[in-house]
Amino acid sequence: MREIALKTGDAAPDFTLPNQNGKEISLSGLKGKRVLLSFHPLAFTGICEIQMKALEVKREALTECNAVALGLSVDSTPAKKAWAEAIGVEKTDLLADFWPHGEVARKYDLFVEKMGFSGRANILVGEDGRIEWIKVYELKEIPDLEAVLRFLKC
Repeated sequence: MREIALKTGDAAPDFTLPNQNGKEISLSGLKGKRVLLSFHPLAFTGICEIQMKALEVKREALTECNAVALGLSVDSTPAKKAWAEAIGVEKTDLLADFWPHGEVARKYDLFVEKMGFSGRANILVGEDGRIEWIKVYELKEIPDLEAVLRFLKC
């Protein structure tokens, strides 16, 4: 597992990105909620599909913990929309970190330059906008959403 520059307790870098429907979502606009930033490399890939479907399936459990999940990758908004429809993700925001290419992944030290996409990670931002929990995964590793829920303790 590679280390990233951001640590727990750091202020989470703010951003605004479009979701799969073109609606602008800002991290700062979710202040007062815990926000799970679930970075994945690319849409239309198997492990990423499992990762994003898990966010949708566990949406209610996250809501009970005053948390909202956001899926982020470098794909375009139209690709995110087609993918969300293809995999049945209807309520979870899948954000397009497309242009400037991977800018948010870079802010979070997750952009894999030689591959042109973000690494795989779950980063939990607290209600106060500070990072509470970070787990970076190998590209072929399925993130453990249950670990996030255990950390949330709800």
